[in-house]
Order: sequence, then structure tokens, then C-alpha cells
Amino acid sequence: MLLSAQLPAYRPVSYSRVTLTELMIPSYANFGGKIHGGILLSLMDKVAYAAASKHAGNYCVTVSVDGVNFLQPVEVGELVSLLASVNYVGRTSLLVGIKVIAEDVRSGTVKHTNTCYFTMVAKDDAGKPTPVPGLELETVEDTRRFVEAIKRREFKEQYNREFDNVRNALIVEHQHYDLTQERCRIAYPENQ
Repeated sequence: MLLSAQLPAYRPVSYSRVTLTELMIPSYANFGGKIHGGILLSLMDKVAYAAASKHAGNYCVTVSVDGVNFLQPVEVGELVSLLASVNYVGRTSLLVGIKVIAEDVRSGTVKHTNTCYFTMVAKDDAGKPTPVPGLELETVEDTRRFVEAIKRREFKEQYNREFDNVRNALIVEHQHYDLTQERCRIAYPENQ
């Protein structure tokens, strides 16, 4: 690992851009014959780590994952490529954007299966958060992704605040809610 004093003030986005490609084999499939989402999440975590650690010059850990929506199934025999880049950096944190594509090599069909965002934090040898280099934005696209990450963080913070307010005000006594239109039934006494 590099010592913080050895790290440059800035690193370009291209420095830590990483692509991980893996063949989807039968042991990765679920009972429906599609690739387990957990397999794909594990690959996403690996590529996020690779991009973040390369930029940070230190070990990085996953703090949160946003936007994991499986848009299309991935099939056995397809090549899955995960394209990762550091889109944003804070003082010790990095936001890694990941685009997942699957390719059927027989037909040449390529499909976009997922885009998600991993927030990583750089750690020093003692396991404490450590500063990371700034991000040198090399293209208009890099700048767009950086600004988008700022907005994504703002929306996430706003959502978390608003949801906390709603949750704190929530009274979970069933007589306060009309659940007749929901697919549930209450199986405990009203006075519980």
C-alpha cells in the first residue's frame, strides 16, 4: 500500500477505469436457469473494489450500494462485462459507477443488464478512513458523472431525512391504517 504522503493530489478518471469480464457458467445459475443476482452483486463488488483501490492507492471497503435493478436476466454461457469508473470522490470516500453488460457470443447480442453505484471508503493500514486523491475530470462525460453523483448524494440524503421523519411519526397500530386494499392480514389481537 502507498502511504498517504506518496499519493498524488489528483488522479484522472482513466487511471482507475476497470473492466472485469467473466463467463457465466452453470454453477452460477438459479433454479430458473438464470444467473443468481448474488453472483452478479459479488462481481460488482469486486470491480468496485478494483476501481476504488486503484484510485485511492489503499484498501477500500464497500459502504453502500445504490441503484441495483436487474433490468434483464443474464443467461448461462453469456460473457458478462462490468465497466467501472470512479465518478466522484469525497475526502475518504469514492463513488464507483458500474455498467453491466451481457453478451451472447453465439449471436453477438449485447444487452445492458444493470447500472449501479458503490460507495467505497479508503482505509489505511490501521483500518481507519484515509484521504484519497482528488478526481481529475478528463471529459465532459466525466464532469457530467461527477455532478450527477453530487445530485444523487443530495437526493439520497433528502430521502433518508424524509423517510426517518415518516418512520418516527408512524404508529403501527392496525386500527390507524386501512389495510383492506393490501395483500396482508393481521394475525394478532387488536389490543397487543
